[in-house]
Amino acid sequence: MSHGPEEIAIAVQRLHQGRLVAFPTETVYGLGADATSEVAIARVYSAKGRPSNNPLIVHVTDSTMAQRYADVWPRDAAVLARAFWPGSLSIIVPNGKNIPSLATGGGPNVALRSPAHPLTLALIKAFGKPLVGPSANRSGRVSPTLASHVSESFTAEDVFVLDGGPCAGGIESTVVDLTRPGPTILRPGLISAERIAAVLGKPVLVASAMPSTGESLPSPGLLESHYAPVAPAVLIDSNEIGAALADGSQSVVVLAWSERGKLAPGLVIRMPASAAEYAAMLYRALRDADATRPDLIAIENVPRGGDAADTAVWEAVRDRLMRATAPR
Repeated sequence: MSHGPEEIAIAVQRLHQGRLVAFPTETVYGLGADATSEVAIARVYSAKGRPSNNPLIVHVTDSTMAQRYADVWPRDAAVLARAFWPGSLSIIVPNGKNIPSLATGGGPNVALRSPAHPLTLALIKAFGKPLVGPSANRSGRVSPTLASHVSESFTAEDVFVLDGGPCAGGIESTVVDLTRPGPTILRPGLISAERIAAVLGKPVLVASAMPSTGESLPSPGLLESHYAPVAPAVLIDSNEIGAALADGSQSVVVLAWSERGKLAPGLVIRMPASAAEYAAMLYRALRDADATRPDLIAIENVPRGGDAADTAVWEAVRDRLMRATAPR
């Protein structure tokens, strides 16, 4: 793993040059650039092929740094940062004057997060400024959870990769918007609405409506087709696994978590039945499925229910699967 002082020094030098550095977090690998430089931010959008209305999350060391880049840092933001940072919660507040609007997709607000990875916190501290950090992959494709995944998308010349090992969480952060009348989750993640509500002592809404095409999106992760493998992908019920594998007209890989799925003949990637373990493995499994160059990836629908923590993670996983299998 590349994480010594020398690698951080190289990464900082590249960032000062307006170039790109991929960094590990507890969710997925981010494609980092100077969050205060319009030129550097433009390079991120260009490298990813990312739509300009899709905002970027700005990564900071802590709430002290966050306050320097927010126009307003409300009490709820301070409470959430104290409870969940460093961690997989992105907090949307009004943008200050130091983050170019290019990073916010042209919108008036900014999403800020302190990632729970010592290597990346050391990088931001050494750089002295925040970093934008969307997932380090081509736009719309499967997010990277290993350094090698990043290298599959970008050359070493274009992106310097800090290798921090596998990402523990495996799916992107929860995004909570504090600029609305009540705290609102725009993108589900590993931190549930219930946990956020318990910390704030007030109800937390979960947004469901998609903004219309062309508008500035209020959060990353809202595009209908997202997190998608190269091969077409569909969601199937447990009782459809056998039929999917028996169809001899095309090559099919199945991602299955249930006992029925695990016992099916053919090419099955066995997924954990635990919500947290499933989330951690999901993107790697989709990439492994793609590597076999199948005609179709069939994904067994994930469970509903369980305790509150599991339910929240399954909901976040379901969100990723719905987008991964959406029409393109």
